[in-house]
Amino acid sequence: LGLSGPPGAGKSTFIECFGKMLTERNHKVSVLAVDPSSSTSGGSLLGDKTRMTELSRDMNAYIRPSPTSGTLGGVTRTTNEAILLCEGGGYDVVLVETVGVGQSEFAVADMVDMFILLLPPAGGDELQGIKRGIIEVADLVAINKADGDLVVPARRIQAEYISAMKLLRKRSRVWRPKV
Repeated sequence: LGLSGPPGAGKSTFIECFGKMLTERNHKVSVLAVDPSSSTSGGSLLGDKTRMTELSRDMNAYIRPSPTSGTLGGVTRTTNEAILLCEGGGYDVVLVETVGVGQSEFAVADMVDMFILLLPPAGGDELQGIKRGIIEVADLVAINKADGDLVVPARRIQAEYISAMKLLRKRSRVWRPKV
């Protein structure tokens, strides 16, 4: 599964909760988290593992943060190979968290079985949803943080994205992207 979304959408938190649910069901989960590299220093924080503390201690989970090192598209130059290595190593679920900074960070969509776009309740209006790019390749749009005071805005964003996605050309005869 590939996951992307804007900063603050809760990608790492979602992955930790989802990953723990999978390991509790006896799946072996690998997380490949991609962090942006600085154009100035070339360095990268690689902090996703520290935000997944419970999953990082789970014996049925493997978390590998990697820098983009200048590669565009939200992934690293070797993400596809890393996915294959994880599968070969016995991990039956591989989650790839992209850099997730914009509408062009979706190279992972061609590497995974399902591409999920994670959005916060304030993820934009219907016009944002019909912009070409990332929304066109999403197999699933998940509105995250939809609790408490954010339930109503989350339902509104969900309805707007459902409407917007009806305007996009279908990529598959058997699957209609869900929101």
